[in-house]
Amino acid sequence: MKPPDANPAEVFDPLRPRLLRIAYRMLGIVAEAEDVVQEAYLRWHQTDRAAVRDAEAVLVRTVTRLCLDVLKSARVQREQYVGTWLPEPIVETVEGDDLTLTLMMALERLSPLERAAFLLHDVFGMDFDEVAKAIDRDPAACRQLASRARSHVREARPRFPVSEGQGRELASAFFTASRSGDVNALQALLAQDVVTYSDGGGKTKAALNPIYGAEKTLRLFDGLFLHSGLALSKLVYEGAIDGLPAFVTLEADGVLQTTALAIEEGRIVAIYVTRNPDKLQAIRRAVGEEVS
Repeated sequence: MKPPDANPAEVFDPLRPRLLRIAYRMLGIVAEAEDVVQEAYLRWHQTDRAAVRDAEAVLVRTVTRLCLDVLKSARVQREQYVGTWLPEPIVETVEGDDLTLTLMMALERLSPLERAAFLLHDVFGMDFDEVAKAIDRDPAACRQLASRARSHVREARPRFPVSEGQGRELASAFFTASRSGDVNALQALLAQDVVTYSDGGGKTKAALNPIYGAEKTLRLFDGLFLHSGLALSKLVYEGAIDGLPAFVTLEADGVLQTTALAIEEGRIVAIYVTRNPDKLQAIRRAVGEEVS
């Protein structure tokens, strides 16, 4: 890579999308990722850029270390979070990787260093010497960190994933069944061990704990249909959220909501519902013209 120019933005701006992707994958919150990248930009201004041989390596290192600092305090915040914590949903395809919402949830169970080593090496293609510099550990330790993380991700990765087309069809069928009160149609879509996660963050109504099993999930959606006006849901987006078949709705109570589905062997094995308005600003911008 050519040495940095005198103009800091000229080098930084082309790298900003990659730095944002790294920060988002590390933190799971768009606003926090944007703050980290902006802080990295301010530090880049203050850097002796003439002495920098590889600007991208330096900036990735800066962003990674800032993310690790954020994660230290985030652990405490998430322990105090009201209900289930889900990563902030985004509709963009992220760099063509296959790190879906389900796998991001698996990364939440890792230490910050394990998460950083795995993401930088396995997702963003950095060699372990570069990873070692980024997280201030030796390459052998980074290999161990990434290996432990990889085993967690392997366990969470779907064994029999469906095609994009099948995923869209199932998501559409799920929307129709859940919003029409058709319990039989809904039951046919669910795996017996399906889990429903709902993130309201204490800001909107949502189940505080995961709902396990098809029977309880059916009761949940039947109750929501009868008492919460699911039939009045307005569909504003169909597509993918963090790599999963998904849709966005404006619900009867005026809350914007995302629903993403993990699917194996043609059945829904996990339902991720995000209702916390603090986590839906990026979604609102993406589908804003449809929300009224």
